[in-house]
Amino acid sequence: MKTLTILKTTFAFLFFQQTFSQEAKKETPQYTIENCVNHFELDKAKKTKVGYQYWFADKDFTQENTLKMSIVEPGKSTHAPHHHPEEEFFYILEGSASFFLDGKTVVVGPNTSLYCPPNAEHGISNAGNTDLKYLVIKKDLK
Repeated sequence: MKTLTILKTTFAFLFFQQTFSQEAKKETPQYTIENCVNHFELDKAKKTKVGYQYWFADKDFTQENTLKMSIVEPGKSTHAPHHHPEEEFFYILEGSASFFLDGKTVVVGPNTSLYCPPNAEHGISNAGNTDLKYLVIKKDLK
């Protein structure tokens, strides 16, 4: 019985140590000038059913913020209005965006920022006849 208890304790310690070690590695990435400068390359963008997404900085790279560019085809949106605990910013680069926030909608163009407070129902869609290109900035709640 004592051997079984020792084995369980040892296993729990090793599991905790491995998990902690993996988390420590994840939280301390090596930053260099080469990986801190990110130029957009369409061939590295992720194809979605409504256009493309390009992560300039994702949650595995940054300490707490993410930066993504979305390109959405005319008349489409990345997803239906939704909410989440993180606040979020959109910055319109090109095209015309229909922005929904807590029951109201506005159409905006380039060089416009849009803020979504935590837990607010929000959505963005392409309201024009050309591609909508915008940045998404979001804090990663770890």
